Amino acid sequence: MDPLAVGGLVALCTVVVLFSGVSVATGLLIVATGFLLVFDGARSLVALPELMYGELNSFALLSIPMFIIMGAAISSTRAGPDLYEALERWLTKVPGGLVVSNLGACALFAAMSGSSPATCAAIGKMGIPEMRKRGYPDEVAAGSIAAGGTLGILIPPSVTMIVYGIATETSIGRLFLAGVIPGVLLVSLFIAWAIYDTWRRGAAGVALSGISYSWAQRFEVLPRVLPFLAIIVGVLYALYGGIATPSETAAVGAMLCIIVAVIVYRLYQPMALWAVLRDSTKESVMILFIIGAAGVFSFMLSSLFVTQSVAGWIAELDVNRWVLMGIINVFLLVAGFFLPPVAVILMSAPILLPIITSAGFDPIWFAVILTINMEIGLITPPVGLNLYVINGIAPDISLKKILVGSLPFVGCMVLAIVILCVFPGLATWLPDYLMGPAL
Repeated sequence: MDPLAVGGLVALCTVVVLFSGVSVATGLLIVATGFLLVFDGARSLVALPELMYGELNSFALLSIPMFIIMGAAISSTRAGPDLYEALERWLTKVPGGLVVSNLGACALFAAMSGSSPATCAAIGKMGIPEMRKRGYPDEVAAGSIAAGGTLGILIPPSVTMIVYGIATETSIGRLFLAGVIPGVLLVSLFIAWAIYDTWRRGAAGVALSGISYSWAQRFEVLPRVLPFLAIIVGVLYALYGGIATPSETAAVGAMLCIIVAVIVYRLYQPMALWAVLRDSTKESVMILFIIGAAGVFSFMLSSLFVTQSVAGWIAELDVNRWVLMGIINVFLLVAGFFLPPVAVILMSAPILLPIITSAGFDPIWFAVILTINMEIGLITPPVGLNLYVINGIAPDISLKKILVGSLPFVGCMVLAIVILCVFPGLATWLPDYLMGPAL
């Protein structure tokens, strides 16, 4: 059977299995095992346990549970509401200041926690009722939080960047640095739209109902927020300063976040600490299980020559390289509608990497483009995880309104992709400047 035909059959079966309701990792294992059994015989199954172990037998993977513990420790405290409150007090007089405060809080909290759902829940519980109380439409209040929560997978430290680095054998330090300027760009576009939208709608939210804060009130909340921000800065400095590896840095960061949570927020009850470790373990195991299953899935594609045939077919297309990149973006966008970012990266990155490098694109730059596509998937149906999180904390706001409020921010993300295509140095300049040109 032609490898391309086999690839089409694999894609169809994968979609059917994943839509059946099984977990992503289980679905990938079912499809991989089934195709290996049919096309390569039972002898090929002997290597599957070793393949899964080989995928997980990497010291770099230790950084994933450690960064997740960092996020869980932060998410289990009032750091999110405190961060929101601090920005609100400092941005009171800015037009659309409340939306800007929410977006800024989402960006910072997402960078600290690395979790989009946690960011939506932590900031949304305070931000959405406050915006609605001060006259902002429901779609603006909900949509801005849903979109702001996506920033965590781009702004370092990012778990999805770690997964991409492992899947493609790319420097995680470079990937973290590559996300800094695009992350700032995306936050700036979000804030610019928020200010413009407030101006376009009129005076709603500009005067903030006459509320003002003294300088003492503005400084009062900072001691509860700054320690976590200092840890993030310290983690990044240790990583880029060559002081420690990503795994070592993540371990120290996790320990410091737990210490700060205990001292500043009095998170010393055994059950509270157990909840942090329990939730972190669940999420870590889920991601690592997907990584192991994706390794088996990739082995199946390679063994049946699907990966090589697809790469060869795309390479032989007589199209401009930017048309090729447009096709890849559409593919990633559609995949992100149905699958979580980690699954899309692990399934597609090994296939796409040789294609984009042969077309002359930088793999570090492409990681940023891929990640922004995954961000769009977090706020678009049918999966759109952030939409359902917002609906869960504000059930009287319909999914339709949340989606409508998110769409302008989807436009901002598409614009960011276009800007990065025109100016790829926005993603590659900082890693090249601090770490030297890639070999």
